[in-house]
Order: sequence, then C-alpha cells, then structure tokens
Amino acid sequence: MAVAYAAALLHPLNAPMPANVAFGAALAVIVVAAEWAMRQVSITNLLGALLGGAIGLGIAKTIGAAMYWADHADPRVRFLDSFVLLVLPYWGLILGGRRGEWLHPSRLIGLFREAAPQKRYKILDTSVIIDGRIADICEAGFLDGTIVIPQFVLKELQLIADSADSLKRNRGRRGLDILQKIQKMAGLDVMISDADFPEVREVDLKLIELGRTTQGKIVTNDFNLNKVAQLRGVAVLNINELANALKPVVLPGEFMKVFILKEGKEYNQGVAYLDDGTMVVVDNARKMISKTIDIVVTSVLQTTAGKMIFGRYIEAVPPSQTPGPGQGQPAAGAPVSPASVATAAAPPVGGTPPRPR
Repeated sequence: MAVAYAAALLHPLNAPMPANVAFGAALAVIVVAAEWAMRQVSITNLLGALLGGAIGLGIAKTIGAAMYWADHADPRVRFLDSFVLLVLPYWGLILGGRRGEWLHPSRLIGLFREAAPQKRYKILDTSVIIDGRIADICEAGFLDGTIVIPQFVLKELQLIADSADSLKRNRGRRGLDILQKIQKMAGLDVMISDADFPEVREVDLKLIELGRTTQGKIVTNDFNLNKVAQLRGVAVLNINELANALKPVVLPGEFMKVFILKEGKEYNQGVAYLDDGTMVVVDNARKMISKTIDIVVTSVLQTTAGKMIFGRYIEAVPPSQTPGPGQGQPAAGAPVSPASVATAAAPPVGGTPPRPR
C-alpha cells in the first residue's frame, strides 16, 4: 500500500494516476515476493548467487569489449553480444547459488590456514542422544574431535520433552539430561551449532547437509539415516554397529556358564541372556530355569538384529559314575560334561595307547 501511494504521488511513469497506482502495486508485489524467496534461501547460497552473477556479468562485459573490431551494425553481432550478456550472468547466478556452501566461514578460513590441522566434527542426532550410551563413549574417550549438537536437534528434543505422551516426555527429558552430562565432561570439546537449512524441513536431511558442509561424521542409531547418509557421501558412526562389534566372539565347542531365565519355544529348551543382551537358546535346559548351568556351544547365528547362540546343557556327572575303560560310552543323546569328555579321550591307566591305523 505504501509503495502504491508513493507511486500515485510521484508519478514515475508520467501517466495518469491509475497507471501509476497499478505500477506501484505491481512493484510492491515483486518486492514482497522477493523477500519471501530470500527467506527460503540460506545466506551462503544467496551470497554465492550474487557473486556468481557478478562474475558472469564481468565476463560478458569483457567479451563484449573484446569484440570492438566487429561491426555492431550487423544483426548477428548484436545478437551474439546480447546472448553473451544475458546467458553468462544467468549461468553465474545459478552455479553460484548451488555452490553457496563454498562461501561458508569454515571453508574460507581453511583457505588461509592450510597448515592448521582440520577439525574432526562428530554430529549427534536425536536418537543417539536419547539412547544415552553416547555419554559413556564420550567419557571413555573413544570420540575425538569436536562434539557438535545442532540447534535443530535441541528443538526436536524440547518438543519431545514437552509431549503430552508420558513415554515420549520421559525420553525427551532423558536426552536433555544426557546432553547436560556431556557438556560437563572435562576435556571434551562440545559445540552448539546454529547452522540451519531453511530449505530443508526434515531433521535427518538437515543433519546430512550439516555433515556435508562441515565434513563431519554423523553419530546415530537410526538405520534409515545411516543408509541415506552413506548414499549422500556423508560418513556415519552407528552406535549399534559398534556394540555388535564389541560383543565377545563365541565358537562352537566352547563351554560357558549361563543363567536360564525362561523356557524356550521348542520342547525342553531354556533361554538365557548374556550381559550384552545376546540371546542363548539351550537344549535340555527347561528343568533348569532360574539356575546357573554349564553349556557347550553348538552353533552361532548372526542376523541383522544381532547374534544368537545355541547350546546344549551339560549335566554334571559324579566321578564315581564316570565310565571307565571297557565300560562303554554314554547313550546317544545323553548330556555329557567336560570331565566325561576328557576321561573318554584319555588312555587307560597303566596301558598303552592304541596304535594309529
């Protein structure tokens, strides 16, 4: 309205008042549309577009000045001059807008500090903060470099903490407590990043853009974010993959002690769990629920969800019942013990070992 009123008073078109008012209204619409478009574009992309357009215009002017020898009365020369003057600034505008992240302060500073060591950024996402194990990993010193907590992740945690659902609210508050614990750790470099990408709405995509801009690694538990980030060329540290890699290696034939917690799905099976949460399915152990027993590992199954161990219950055999030389072997399917296995493999006392065939 103000622009239209000013146009009516100033008469910029030297025309009747309705034409000047229409011109002012159209100009106002263009200004508002330009302001709205600028809000959707980040500052770095806007500066890149302006710089690219200026460079393209300069190149076009240089080419036009170099054509002083041409006959400008020729329509072909005028067309070529106009084409270069229009196309090169447009190309510069588009390329500069798409490569605006090159003007990020971290990259500009890196041009003048090539000898300085590059910072290693570890960007935390919402899932790994709520999980809580990241605090123990940071305290143990396994994450070097700078721990980056984006501002949009903090906003998402705050929304979860303010949720009407009690479960979500507790998870959000737990995440905020974990962040407070990480910030108080001595010797840990923690940075709250204000970088935002208005053209991107989803938090996962914002994390990927931040990882590309800072050349950092995303620390997450989200399987989907892990795959999408790898497709975009962003490095990812998955806490679940780390936990699976740190689980102890168990081979078939090894002996171990487990606590039978409940019965299994199949007949006469018992189920136990290791300290890291690995499920152990034990045959012939249904009657040993709520007891700690010795088992022998029969097989190990590795799946995408984790590892499963299958074993067989070893019933303790008194020494007086251990079969001696010539007394035969245990019946097929009967439980055996490490002592019985060792006794059966040993040569008879006072005798000679059998000759090899």
